[in-house]
Amino acid sequence: MAPANLDLVRSILSGWERGDWSPREWVHPEIEYVIADGPAPGTWRGLTGMAESYGEWLSVWEDFRIEAENYREIDDERVLVLTYYSGRAKTSQGELEKMRAKAATLFHVRDGKVTRLVGYWDREHALADLGLEG
Repeated sequence: MAPANLDLVRSILSGWERGDWSPREWVHPEIEYVIADGPAPGTWRGLTGMAESYGEWLSVWEDFRIEAENYREIDDERVLVLTYYSGRAKTSQGELEKMRAKAATLFHVRDGKVTRLVGYWDREHALADLGLEG
């Protein structure tokens, strides 16, 4: 296993839990950013693509939060983080819909950079993709 990868992912999630969404030195310039399921699945490439997707995503939420529950080293390059998403979605009528989802994020790390980041709204989908149990 690569403990440095786990430490890197923990530091990323620490920032996200504080609401710091700005990409830092951990992002590979050609990162592949994937939303595997949920309301807006898709794939974006590069720092610009990831930043645009993040920006659009965060703009539809009020008080969006992510909380890490468990970290799993899958292999030398992948770390799965079981998370909770919570917040209130802004609707077209200006009302807020509360949400709390058991989610997951898969980090592919090579040479100290995240080369691929896959977000799952449905934790079970992530576990099934990786052949893991809950």
